[in-house]
Amino acid sequence: MPTPKTDFRGMSDEQLAQSLKESEKAVFSLRFQSASDRKETATELRKAKKDIARIRTLQRERELTKLKALPADQLATRVASLTAKDEVGGPGKRLVRRQLRRVEALHAKATATKGTK
Repeated sequence: MPTPKTDFRGMSDEQLAQSLKESEKAVFSLRFQSASDRKETATELRKAKKDIARIRTLQRERELTKLKALPADQLATRVASLTAKDEVGGPGKRLVRRQLRRVEALHAKATATKGTK
């Protein structure tokens, strides 16, 4: 399992997802090992958690890059769908509201730059 950040950056999205699954499995098994008083578990657990954080950060960076590259009309569609989800409510409403604010900001920026051209 690669630990330096540069190794993760060279991976594709599918490879990152696979590494994330492996790291999450490692954390799960390390928790059981720590319960049985194995001595090296604390550092291994910490490293696995940091790998998970690195992978999720890279996935989020890539997601935001793709979102920023979307044209204004597609962003408007996303804003509409997120607004509908927000009105319905239910579980995950904080996440939906955060996504909605972010997409609205990107949409406003895209329409502002489109209007100045």
